[in-house]
Amino acid sequence: MTGDIETLEKLSTDYKESMPADLRETKSFDWYLEEVYEDPKITRNAHQRVADMFDYYGTTYDETEGMVEYKLASEDPLNDGENTFYGKVIHQSIHEFVNKVKSGARRLGPERRIKLLLGPVGSGKSHFDKQVRRYFEDYTLREDGRMYTFRWTNLCDVIKDQDPADDTVRSPMNQDPLVLLPVQQRQQVIDDLNERLDAPYTIQNEQALDPESEFYMDKLLAYYDDDLQAVLENHVEIIRLVADENKRQGLETFEPKDKKNQDETELTGDVNYSKIAIYGESDPRAFDYSGAFCNANRGIFSGEELLKLQREFLYDFLHATQEQTIKPKNNPRIDIDQVIVGRTNMPEYKDKKGDEKMEAFNDRTKRIDFPYVLSYEDEAKIYNKMLNNADVPDINVEPHTLEMAGLFGVLTRIEEPDTETIDLLSKAKAYNDEIDEGDDIDVKKLREEAAAKAEIGEGMVGISPRFIGDEIAEAIMDSKHRQRGFLSPLTVFNFFEENLEHHGSIPEDNFEKYYRYLETVREEYKERAIEDVRHALAYDIDEIQRQGEKYMDHVMAYIDDDTIEDELTGREQEPDETFLRSVEEKLDVPEDRKDDFRQEVSNWVSRRAREGEAFNPQDNERLRRALERKLWEDKKHNINFSALVSANEFDDDERSSWIDALIEQGYSEAGAKEVLEFAGAEVAKAEMED
Repeated sequence: MTGDIETLEKLSTDYKESMPADLRETKSFDWYLEEVYEDPKITRNAHQRVADMFDYYGTTYDETEGMVEYKLASEDPLNDGENTFYGKVIHQSIHEFVNKVKSGARRLGPERRIKLLLGPVGSGKSHFDKQVRRYFEDYTLREDGRMYTFRWTNLCDVIKDQDPADDTVRSPMNQDPLVLLPVQQRQQVIDDLNERLDAPYTIQNEQALDPESEFYMDKLLAYYDDDLQAVLENHVEIIRLVADENKRQGLETFEPKDKKNQDETELTGDVNYSKIAIYGESDPRAFDYSGAFCNANRGIFSGEELLKLQREFLYDFLHATQEQTIKPKNNPRIDIDQVIVGRTNMPEYKDKKGDEKMEAFNDRTKRIDFPYVLSYEDEAKIYNKMLNNADVPDINVEPHTLEMAGLFGVLTRIEEPDTETIDLLSKAKAYNDEIDEGDDIDVKKLREEAAAKAEIGEGMVGISPRFIGDEIAEAIMDSKHRQRGFLSPLTVFNFFEENLEHHGSIPEDNFEKYYRYLETVREEYKERAIEDVRHALAYDIDEIQRQGEKYMDHVMAYIDDDTIEDELTGREQEPDETFLRSVEEKLDVPEDRKDDFRQEVSNWVSRRAREGEAFNPQDNERLRRALERKLWEDKKHNINFSALVSANEFDDDERSSWIDALIEQGYSEAGAKEVLEFAGAEVAKAEMED
């Protein structure tokens, strides 16, 4: 065994350094008052702290989309990118969520609303919610995110019937120590803090002490003849508050159990029966602040499958949002401060949206749509992340495998375009930013038309990434069982086809349509496989450079209405239109668009020249693709396609060179042989048809 090993001493040191230095310390109220004057942000409310958290981990601004990407989602710095989110639509949803939190931080209204994450199964809303909670835990450990609460001490010295076990009592709602100041004096401090605050919001705190703390404050003020200083100096300690979901401290996830038998005490707390015999039932000290809203105070409340709750049970959210209070049974109201997030799937949302009796609840929600990813390359990154995070067997994922799986998913999610000028596949490619300069495709208009056509929004229905991920996993294991060291699109397609009708979340009415989409993806893969084989069989960098230069010479002469010198005779002649069209037709550039294409390429060459860059057709994707296809057309008649599909020709030198060329493109040796056979058969069939 070589290399460094972790020792207990090193592990202990790493842990200690990761914890706040004052985590175990107690401070005085005087210390806290001085500290907040030094750094007023310590007293932020939950919305303000969560809003600052998103900015703390870094942001990037997408000028094209007018959207901020938050690095806690786009890069996941705490986990080295393990939980990264992909897709513009998802980052738009996250941007919208943060905007609502930031609006709430400025008291513009959303602080009194539920942030309802709505989306189909597997769209990432639960994953994002969990990510926010995980980062909030980390943020409160940092200097920038610190917050404090208090505990009562030496209570038995003053309150004669106080249980000795309760001589020290932590603030049951983890309230900010500022609430210990009476409202008038507190406001004086807050006014001072806001003059010192450098933030887009102001500090506000109008909360009352929770009933138990109010009880102690009254008793202690009476004992000290209203000497607030004596109370705070003798009976209050300030302690660091760190959010911890496992400890139900500043974070709470509420999950409906039996939707027909919900109890409001799960949210608001209940009587502490062990204390009734000591204090009596009506005593505020006999209340158990264990409800979900109590645990989430100062942080984030997360309601899973929120709309599966009974209608009556959801009424508790009305006070929690609009009035920012909770009302436990037979107890006074309790002020709360938290970001309330709910998650729900489509069926529950549709059911509650159509319920007139839910009007008040619906009015107190801010919906944030979490659609499926609509870019198939971004979708492929989701599957790649899944494979990177798993213990994947030693298997080569062949080129196009994940992208074609993603394309199938995207086709099931996007709305059929209304126009005859673009089909569904072209729309999917447009959403993937595969738009050439000459293409007459308005993506923004496509999105607007789809949004108007969809019941709720585009991307809110279709096949879940979970289904596709599951089938990829099955295909991997099947490949290993059959001793195939590679995973190809053809294998994945077979698993899609076999299991489509066995997946419970796919409606039967969609089977026929989805099979049709699968055939579309097969055809797209066939074209890409043939393209790869073309590259392997006919690729000649020197010939492409020569043909590219020839093409540009003729284009420039065409644009300038000039002549060009013939390569053989040296005589001046008109630009070779036949040659120009033989290149352009490989990209399906129609006759009436040839001038646009030629001008586009000419402009590109001119820009390169101004930048001091030499002409290289490899640097222009469209031109390179066209020249490769022309070279293929010129050479394919000299290629023995039967060799591509013959298992007896594997030792042939020429065939081996083809396989080597495909390996350079990312194929395994066995995968290269498969794609050669597949593409060779398709090309041979096309040749016979011609």
